[in-house]
Amino acid sequence: MTLHSLPLFVRLAGRAVILVGEGEAADAKRRLLDRAGALVVDEQAEASLAIVALDAPEETVARLQARGVLVNAVDRSDLCDFTLPAIVDRDPVIIAIGTGGASAGLAAALRQRLEGMLPAGLGAMTRRLSALRGELRARYPDMGERRRVIAAMLAPGGAFDPFGGGDAVVGSSGATPDGRVDLRLTSRDPDDLTLRQARVLANADRVYHGPDVPAAILDRARADAARIGCDAPPRASEPGLTVDVRMA
Repeated sequence: MTLHSLPLFVRLAGRAVILVGEGEAADAKRRLLDRAGALVVDEQAEASLAIVALDAPEETVARLQARGVLVNAVDRSDLCDFTLPAIVDRDPVIIAIGTGGASAGLAAALRQRLEGMLPAGLGAMTRRLSALRGELRARYPDMGERRRVIAAMLAPGGAFDPFGGGDAVVGSSGATPDGRVDLRLTSRDPDDLTLRQARVLANADRVYHGPDVPAAILDRARADAARIGCDAPPRASEPGLTVDVRMA
């Protein structure tokens, strides 16, 4: 399945961003840019990004795009090179929710739900986990093994369960081993995946699959995991975690 947009987190502190417009919409975008530490400039300045908050933005957007500037036109997704998501902030964790401009209301509703679900201490727990990076690299030099150990730490009941507030000593208990896992699915709906199936897909280094496995199922794997369509499961073993997905 093709992504309509590639989500990116851009560091704007000290960087110029063009803001064109006045009124409530422009003021809201200015507050957001100020919060990100951006330098808000006018249309004549040099910048890579611009936000246009005008009732009739077409000409302004065209001028900026002709200069190679990436533009967000408020409430005009058809003119946008990028969109601004709804944001959940648990510094340093930032969760961005976008709909490609289809419904800002839906993005806001999802943000409100997530605000209630995510603990206030998530940021502090993240900083503790970051402090362990050197220890984890030394203890698990293989990147695939290290990724699976971290996944086990963050799983429900794990040492760093984001919803459980855990803070246990780092260990490998519960880590997904190297090898191959065969998933036989009876439903084409990704919401019917068991917790174990979803976790295995999320940790896979590569996913072999039959031609009838829906893209929505394959999308539950990591974005950078290899996806290999084939009629029969692979015979040879490969480093890391291989998952073979077939419809039963």
